[in-house]
Amino acid sequence: MALYTTLHLHNVPAGREPEYAAWFDGPHGKALAALRGFVSAERFEVSPIQIMVDIPQPWRYLSVYDFDLPNPAIDLPALGPLLAEARDAGLVADEDESERIYSYRMYSDWKISPNWQRDQPLSGISIILANYTIGRFAEYQKWYDEVHSIEVINVPGHVGMKRGQLSELQIEPRRYCPGDQLVLCAQQTDDLLFTIKDFSARAGGRSPSGIAMQARSSAGSTARTVHYFSKISGKRFWPGGVAYGGDLSVYPKA
Repeated sequence: MALYTTLHLHNVPAGREPEYAAWFDGPHGKALAALRGFVSAERFEVSPIQIMVDIPQPWRYLSVYDFDLPNPAIDLPALGPLLAEARDAGLVADEDESERIYSYRMYSDWKISPNWQRDQPLSGISIILANYTIGRFAEYQKWYDEVHSIEVINVPGHVGMKRGQLSELQIEPRRYCPGDQLVLCAQQTDDLLFTIKDFSARAGGRSPSGIAMQARSSAGSTARTVHYFSKISGKRFWPGGVAYGGDLSVYPKA
């Protein structure tokens, strides 16, 4: 079995947002539950609060699909026709070809921090479409695994992280991806601005907490984009067609 996460970054035509939500929470969820290896799916909307304000945010919506696949080459493409249903129905705005579908093979499941409240839902997630410096892949992995992931998930409001590498298996329509590496961070906070400010302060050694992060490794390329999203879907779908609300007792996993 192999863990995969697919990001569907997209926009919805003005006025059709309720239709898209009804499709996602209704027929789409039921169809997903029938896929082999399907674990979960959830929707998010771009947050007005961002850590790198100069980076464009071309997508209003993000859907995150998680899989544990017995045969990725066979099973991952099965998501494509389900996403095409929304596109064919005109529920995905793509006049500027902004829609992106990126699939990543994950290095591991969630790494969680003591901040995580098991009985509470996520408030949002952030994604980094990242890259490593050429020739320094092993150093990049070591820095993230042993240093930076721990620093990040212990910032108040951050509760977990998982990472992956862009898969050779991709779903049509295939378009340029700026990040070979995915960094996905989960939040539980009602004050995202504070979380982002304290993250920046810790990175710069200025946090009132007195906690300072190590200098950013040059093994991590500066060619990256960062995107914060707030949770909007009221349900998470799990195999068997069951839709759960706020109980995220299996997400992230301890």
